[in-house]
Amino acid sequence: MGEAGSGVANAVDNVDIVDIVIVGAGAAGLATAIFARRANANRRVIVLDGARRPGAKILISGGSRCNVTNAIVTERDYWGGRSAIVRRILRTFSADDAVRFFGELGVPLHEEPGGKLFTNSNRSRDVLDALLAELHRVGAELRSDTRVVEVRRDDGFHVITTHGEIVAASVVLATGGQSLPKTGSDGAGYAIARALGHTIVPTTPALAPLVVDPARSFHRDVSGVAHDAELTIWIDGTVRQRLRGSLLWAHFGVSGPVAMNASRHWLRAQHEQRPVAVTISFVPGRTFEAVDRALVSMATDKPASTTASLLATFVPASLATALLRGVAVPADETLAHLTRDNRRRVAHALTAWPLAVTGTRGYTFAEATAGGIALDEIDPSTMESRKRPGLFVVGEVLDVDGRIGGFNFQWAWSTGFVAGRALARGPQARPKI
Repeated sequence: MGEAGSGVANAVDNVDIVDIVIVGAGAAGLATAIFARRANANRRVIVLDGARRPGAKILISGGSRCNVTNAIVTERDYWGGRSAIVRRILRTFSADDAVRFFGELGVPLHEEPGGKLFTNSNRSRDVLDALLAELHRVGAELRSDTRVVEVRRDDGFHVITTHGEIVAASVVLATGGQSLPKTGSDGAGYAIARALGHTIVPTTPALAPLVVDPARSFHRDVSGVAHDAELTIWIDGTVRQRLRGSLLWAHFGVSGPVAMNASRHWLRAQHEQRPVAVTISFVPGRTFEAVDRALVSMATDKPASTTASLLATFVPASLATALLRGVAVPADETLAHLTRDNRRRVAHALTAWPLAVTGTRGYTFAEATAGGIALDEIDPSTMESRKRPGLFVVGEVLDVDGRIGGFNFQWAWSTGFVAGRALARGPQARPKI
């Protein structure tokens, strides 16, 4: 019988005995396998995935263009686990490292607004094909349509799948979260981790569009309108987050990067049963006082202008009409006749419009998952479990979620690199006869 790293799987009583089993062939799982084999070609690596064609989330991400990473990535772009741990992992494999990595794979990237880095071809298929080709080149084995139903820790790890059992010296959980379930994300990794002694921070959708009460909003009247905005999330009556970016009005409420970034904060407060509210500023960075002064000045300069034309200098015309209707200020009233109270209503509408959020569109439309395996139970220098030696955890299954813009993919590459390098130094599986 050959050695575990000999390139041929060992088997005892029809049970594969290998060095490393990676559960999940998404971004983080593929990266882990590639970096492990690059660092040590004697490690036998098997990647398991329940889907017949792995990588569905890569293919549909970024409008099927795949926002691979961002030009500038720091721990401040993430929520969940402790920032110091996130920072350490990101610095081990940075966004610049990711750009070089994909360049080596023949997938050059270009920068777009917001620092987003996409493939020059604008095809997510190129990202997945390059990762799968590199996986094959380095000699890792991919077994698709193979679902893991249980992982037991005994003398090594016993990985029970729908196609038999595998015994491994090390196991990597790269199972993702629960977002976009049509891609195969079902949260199964949480149950495996919990059974092996890990704490699971309660999960909620993240990067999901917000649903708004139609009885207290005008969103249906302005569906399709987009503009820059600042969302303020109030929890327990105090400001907890201010987020800026593009907002898109939709038939159900609001979407766009700023709304999706806000969703995790609203949902976490809801989960914790804490009072939460959201307000919109249509003039990001400007205070009520500054806007009120600007309105006074404009009324002096153009007294014959209407309130509708005045607001249209701040927001799209259809939105201006909806805002005026919402604060009961006549759209055709001239600025010369605009009362102080009405002027202040307009200033409040522009700087702190209450958004009547009732929920989100859930995991079906969410791009990430908040919550997961507690980050402080993982060694950031290796991604190895502090609870179960030999168990490694990477990617979205951890309690870390990034804002929209390529940050969650960067987390996949960074954690995959840290884990892969550590696994290359880890123990080999030794078959027992």
